[in-house]
Amino acid sequence: MTESVPVPIVFVVDDDPSVRRAIQRLIGSVGLQVELFGSAQELLGAKLSNVPSCLVLDVRLPGISGLDFQRQLAEANIKIPIIFITAHGDIPMTVRAMKAGAVEFLTKPFRDQDLIDSVHLALERDKARRQQEADVRTLRERFESLTPREREILPLVVSGLLNKQIATVIKASEATVKVHRSQLTRKMGAQSLAELVGMAAKIGISIQTS
Repeated sequence: MTESVPVPIVFVVDDDPSVRRAIQRLIGSVGLQVELFGSAQELLGAKLSNVPSCLVLDVRLPGISGLDFQRQLAEANIKIPIIFITAHGDIPMTVRAMKAGAVEFLTKPFRDQDLIDSVHLALERDKARRQQEADVRTLRERFESLTPREREILPLVVSGLLNKQIATVIKASEATVKVHRSQLTRKMGAQSLAELVGMAAKIGISIQTS
C-alpha cells in the first residue's frame, strides 16, 4: 500500500473578503488547497494541518500587522514561508520583510502569475525544509541506537583518526575499535566515511581537533 502524499495548503490572511475570495479562486485554479482568514488572530486560533504550506499575508491587518505577525511566528519557531501582499508598500517595509525571510513582497494590483509563481516557490521551500527536518530526526534516531562506546568513537572516526589512534584515545585494542567502527557505520546507514561525516554534522556532532 503506497503512502498518500500530503496535499499542500495555502493560508491567506487578508481583512478584505473580496480579496480573500479572489486569491482563493486564483490559487484554487492551479489545483491547490486554500484556507482563508480575516486576521492574524483568526489564523492563530485555528487548528492548522501539518502539511507543506505557505502564507499569503496582507501587510495591513486589524490588530497585529502583517510584519509584526511575521516576527511573532519566527519567535514561536513557526517556519511557514510568507508571501506579503499590500496596497501600501514602501522600500523600507519590503526590505524589512525580505530580511526576515519573506519569499516575496507583492504590491497590489499584482499579476496573477506573480502570485502563483511565489506560492509554488514558497511551497517548494517548505517541502525542502520538512524533508531536511525529517532526515535529521531519522539520523538522531539512528544515533540513539548506538551503544555508549559507539557514540564515544563516532566523533573520533569523523575527525579522521585511524583505528590505531582511536584505540589509544579510548584505551582499547585496535581490533575492538575496528568492530565498533563497523557497527556504528552500519547502524548510521553510511556507505562511506564522507557520508558519515555529513551525517554527524547534521546532528551537531563536533569534530575533534586535538
